[in-house]
Amino acid sequence: MRRILHALVAGAVFGLGLAVSQMTSPDKVLNFLDLTGQWDPSLALVMGGALAVAMPGFAWLRSRGCTLDGGSLPAPPAARIDRRLLIGSALFGIGWGLAGYCPGPALANLAHGSADAIVFVVAMLAGSQLARLLPELRP
Repeated sequence: MRRILHALVAGAVFGLGLAVSQMTSPDKVLNFLDLTGQWDPSLALVMGGALAVAMPGFAWLRSRGCTLDGGSLPAPPAARIDRRLLIGSALFGIGWGLAGYCPGPALANLAHGSADAIVFVVAMLAGSQLARLLPELRP
């Protein structure tokens, strides 16, 4: 139960951060990606702020040797760059650039009933299931 509560609080803080920084707006994201138009650097500032908070937190947890609820820390991911990673990264970037959504803001916009967000989330879920079915993309 405690682990679920921690996940709920973390998700709420993340969602609040997205809302306060206006990163749930696809126009904000698309303006960041539009270097020749009305470029908006605020996404870079939000990402930098998130890193400034997260990096010391992760370092502190590593020095503790356990999570806040006493669980074991997950092993660091393998640093292997393979075809699956490259294809997934490219698809993520293309989807983000076309729609202005990544998963967090898209899910947050479902609360508003945004048709664009609904289409994006359905496509995201379908794509994730398709990736599991395609044998050439499996590790």
